[in-house]
Amino acid sequence: MSKTHHFACRTVWTGAAQGPTRDYDTYSRTYEVAIAGKPTLTGSSAGEFKGDESKHNPEDLLVIALSTCHMLSYLALAARAGIAVSAYVDETEGTMAIKDRRLRFTDVLLKPRVTVAAGADLKQAEALHEKAHEICFIANSVNFPVRHEPVIEVG
Repeated sequence: MSKTHHFACRTVWTGAAQGPTRDYDTYSRTYEVAIAGKPTLTGSSAGEFKGDESKHNPEDLLVIALSTCHMLSYLALAARAGIAVSAYVDETEGTMAIKDRRLRFTDVLLKPRVTVAAGADLKQAEALHEKAHEICFIANSVNFPVRHEPVIEVG
């Protein structure tokens, strides 16, 4: 596997079609992000920042990236360890606040609920969350705590 990976997207402010940024309260925050060979994502800013709540916003996408990176890391580790995972649901919460005079994410809490097959090593299944956290490249890229409180169930 290569030690360097590149990812690219094309972001276009489509809100420009509704007019220029003459007034902070009324300009459209709608944008589209295109990645070659994938469906286009339409987004906006968060409602708190006068965006369209019906669209994904950058804050949503950061929380999603952390949740899914942890999940995919965990599933890979579980598969390699011979732990049969039959369900995985994560109710992730991110918090933004003023810190060092800047609005920023201050914490993200992952709350994965994992169902494993009967006979699985439950202690190992839980311990794999710490390893997943260590190898999650998104969590390794942010400057705030990403915590996890897993629940392991037998299904």
